[in-house]
Amino acid sequence: MRTARRRCAWATNPLSIAYHDREWGVPVRDDRKLFEFLILEGAQAGLSWDTILNKRERYREVFDDFDPEKVARYGAKKKAQLLADARIVRNRAKIEAAVGNARAFLAVRDEFGSFARYVWGFVGGKPLRNRRPRGAPIPAQSAISDALSRDLKRRGFKFVGSTIVYAFMQAVGMVDDHVVGCFRRRAAPRR
Repeated sequence: MRTARRRCAWATNPLSIAYHDREWGVPVRDDRKLFEFLILEGAQAGLSWDTILNKRERYREVFDDFDPEKVARYGAKKKAQLLADARIVRNRAKIEAAVGNARAFLAVRDEFGSFARYVWGFVGGKPLRNRRPRGAPIPAQSAISDALSRDLKRRGFKFVGSTIVYAFMQAVGMVDDHVVGCFRRRAAPRR
């Protein structure tokens, strides 16, 4: 008889369990994947992450697999198509932000050589590993997410408040908030 794996309490359904077990907290240094998470975390504002996970595949389809160069060129016709698509979050401000963020993303990439180099610089290039006991609250932001949020806003990004940025940092492994006792607590491979 197999024993159930212990995992973080928020992973409660098949989709969130798969995301927790395979992705959350795994260090990401691929610019395109970082762009995907930046857009998805912004789309999640005011909604549950489960909502976004359920819409993720459609986002990949309609946002050209999160190619920032393509998204940066979206015009009025493409934005109208996105607003009409019930299989993504139909919020004009979030869609406008995704396009503007693609442009800002490309500018950061050009300045730093990669977006990964830029964001990972905020944590010294290595994941921050927190040690939180099971049941302890996981913070919604940190001094680092505050600083990264301020800098992203200064560079023209939208939907990048400190809470969204902290969730982004968790998603891409810049911070490891797997609780003590979670089987994913140990270092995960890069993706």
